[in-house]
Amino acid sequence: MAMLLKRPIRTLVSGLRSVGGGNRNGGGNTPLLDSGYAGGTGSTAPGHDGGMRQTLTIVFLCILWYIVSSSNNVIGKMILSEFPYPMTVTMIQLTSITVYSGPFFNLWGVRKYVDISWRYYFTFIVPLALGKFLASVTSHISIWKVPVSYAHTVKATMPLFTVILSRIIMRERQTKAVYLSLMPIIVGVGIATLTELSFDVIGLISALIATMGFSLQNIFSKKVLKETGVHHLRLLHILGRLALFMFLPVWIYVDLFNVMKHPSIVTGDYRVIALLFTDGVLNWLQNILAFSVLSLVTPLTYAVASASKRIFVIAISLFVLGNPVTWLNVLGMLVAILGVLCYNRAKYFARRQDTLLPYAFTAKETGPDPKGPTSLANHGNGRRYPYAPLHANGGGVSVPENVLLANGTANLVPAATHPHSGGPAGVAPTIPISASSNMTTSSSTNGRLLFV
Repeated sequence: MAMLLKRPIRTLVSGLRSVGGGNRNGGGNTPLLDSGYAGGTGSTAPGHDGGMRQTLTIVFLCILWYIVSSSNNVIGKMILSEFPYPMTVTMIQLTSITVYSGPFFNLWGVRKYVDISWRYYFTFIVPLALGKFLASVTSHISIWKVPVSYAHTVKATMPLFTVILSRIIMRERQTKAVYLSLMPIIVGVGIATLTELSFDVIGLISALIATMGFSLQNIFSKKVLKETGVHHLRLLHILGRLALFMFLPVWIYVDLFNVMKHPSIVTGDYRVIALLFTDGVLNWLQNILAFSVLSLVTPLTYAVASASKRIFVIAISLFVLGNPVTWLNVLGMLVAILGVLCYNRAKYFARRQDTLLPYAFTAKETGPDPKGPTSLANHGNGRRYPYAPLHANGGGVSVPENVLLANGTANLVPAATHPHSGGPAGVAPTIPISASSNMTTSSSTNGRLLFV
């Protein structure tokens, strides 16, 4: 097993180490996509060989992620068809996360835990572990009761739950484009539901509950990552271990005695036992690969890769498991996935607009009278931002896609000393952003966690 994983893990380690350094104060290594930029002045863009290596690494990890994820779903369906204990399957996956994560994360150089107060721990970490367990159990119930293809089509409603829950919990408003992009998702899932030949109400409700649970995890895990600075892989380990020990008594009471009486366990059916072990390993690898791909690319690229992965999983499950489908059913699946892609694109542009707004004020507002009628303090939210206009950096320059989620953030350099500022001393500092600027990371991968 170790020999089979040696080459993939060697490639994976290089990606993990690119985000493994740093601390909660913001000191971290530059992600792999920025590794071609040297750490001093006068650095240039990465060479052709370096860029090709980075591209091949990401493509390799994506393909491996797709294969592992589809295999995990197919094997999970095979297990639950013969061994109908979704809570036991969930406990085995949590055990795999707990057992494998510690030694491998230390080997890969993933930074250690950060100090978290007990109050914060019980307020956010414990509910996240509870949500992880319940979402995993209901997800397994859904693929037990309905085909994998339909379960994943229903899970495409995650953007809908994310928008609703963010509005209720975080009071976040979305743009009209984001709201309109939810319509294809609703229509596609509706068509798939009405035309599903193996429809089951319990499977549908379980898939919806699991999707809502994963949406809640995404919202609160981002909050935890930003506020504590904990590494996203360490957070995965913490949640898996905590969920395992929290629900071990529940599993013993509900499933243990029934599992011990199951024919596969009584007769020592090594096939079922081997499938359970393989499912646990594949689930752990799927989480690692998902987070690794996320740390190497932009959020939009990851969202597209994730939607493509869902298409791959649906296609593989239809091919391997052979569950009957109609053309209308397939059309509903495709419309739902297309809606997810439209949502990701609309969300990307909404975030980019929110990122640009704080910097987009005119040079007149940077005058000597900060309390005058043209001051930004008298407009909007009353905040002044000590940055010069974007055009001060030169025409046609690009800006980070998202301050929170960008692969790197620029240092603030006084306008009088930076060669691209073009302004005299005393003018507000600019952000030197250009295709060849040196982008040094000042934050870790906070805000990037997505559960799959």
